[in-house]
Order: sequence, then C-alpha cells, then structure tokens
Amino acid sequence: MRILFLGDVVGKPGYTAVLQHAKPLRKELRLDALIINAENAADGSGLTSRQYRRLIEAGVDAMTMGDHIYREKEITKTLQTSERILKPANFPSDAPGKCWTIIKTGSGGSLGIISLLGRVFMRPVDCPFAAVDRVLKEIDGKTNHILVDIHAEATSDKQTLGRYLDGRVTAVLGTHTHVPTADACIFPGGTAFQCDVGMCGPYTSIIGRDIQRVTRTSRTFEPCHFHVATEDVRLCGAIVETNALGRATSIERFERRIDN
Repeated sequence: MRILFLGDVVGKPGYTAVLQHAKPLRKELRLDALIINAENAADGSGLTSRQYRRLIEAGVDAMTMGDHIYREKEITKTLQTSERILKPANFPSDAPGKCWTIIKTGSGGSLGIISLLGRVFMRPVDCPFAAVDRVLKEIDGKTNHILVDIHAEATSDKQTLGRYLDGRVTAVLGTHTHVPTADACIFPGGTAFQCDVGMCGPYTSIIGRDIQRVTRTSRTFEPCHFHVATEDVRLCGAIVETNALGRATSIERFERRIDN
C-alpha cells in the first residue's frame, strides 16, 4: 500500500491547494490512500461542513482533527454521521465523533485510521496510551494497515507514543506544530514515524499566520487577530509504503510548492 498523509491544512491557502491537487497527486504518486489533518482549514481554526464535503469530493479519503475540532459548530453533525472524519480517540466518550475508521483503498485493501491528542501543553484529555490500546482491540482482525495521527506539541509525547506502538501499527505521524521535522524513520518493529509532517499552507508566516501581526503581539502583548498568511504555499506530509503484513517498508517526507 502507498499512503500520503498531509499535515494540518491551514486556512484558504492550504484548503485550496488540497482541493486543486488531491486528484493529480493521487495519479502522479500512485496513491492507494490520501489522508489529511483538516482541523485548521476554516480561516486557520476548525472545519466547516461544506469544506468537509468538498475535500472528500476532491479525492481525500479521510481526515483527522485535533484541538480545534469543534471551533465550527456545524461540523458536529458531520462528525456524528460520517465514517471519514475522526475526533481524537482520547476525547471523552460523550464528545461528538468517531474514535476510528477503516476505509477501502484504491487497490482494494483497507486502512484503519486513529487520531490522538497529546497531553504536554495541550488541553486536558484522557490517556492516549489507554485510548489507543482500547481502539486497537476494537480494530483487531479488521485490517493490518493502521495509521495513527498524534496531534501534539511535544516531540517527547510523539516519540513515546511511536515507540509504544512500534510493531502494532503501520505508521505514527505527528501533526499540530506545523513545522516538518527531519526524523522520518522506520522503527525496528516496522512502524513508520515522523514527529511532525508539516502543514499545508503558507510558509512565509509564523506557523501559517501573518508574520507582522504575530510579531507585534509577541513584542507588545497587544492582542490582535492573527490572519492566515498567503505567500509560499506548500503541501507537506509523508509518503509511507507498506508490505502485505501492514509493516512500513519506506517513509519519505513530501513537500510540494504551489504557485500562488
């Protein structure tokens, strides 16, 4: 199986880039599955129902979310009814959304997807280790290909989870910090890992936001709205290849500059 996972889709620049390039990338890269983290698509925070529908129509197979999951209230119904969008599995059981899904891929196989939220410098959530253990028991026997999105601030959170799941899932890929890391690797048990796959959005920015506004507030403490930036738009993520047993055979950083 050949999987492309794209990191946080940020605002109109990132959202538009995914809409325009999802299908061409599927063909060019011979993808079996295209997964994205979509929690920042709506002006940098949240996702609307219309955006969800258009992303699916554009060729996205499924999407994970994160700490901004409920910023757009209308997405709640989609989270409750769709099999192609996930809440973090360590959110409370009463929180709207599904903890995992299994999609059919273009090659006729199946891919399980799990979303988790980290705990260091993040909102209080349940234990990600207990949550993923619970979900893996529920998925057991249904597929041997499983991708985990760990949406977290700290590299230690992500590395610990990756090592904990080595040999039990196909890939553990990090999101949330928007900065691609240079640590893509395959652990001894066959699990692909990267602390953060980067964002889909404007890279002449502070993690997607207007540089001058972020700098002014950082220097003066004067609050202002952090507009999404517009320049140097890129799609960033990771491509993972697997064998029939669901173990990763390769992982490579993916980065594509998009003409403005």
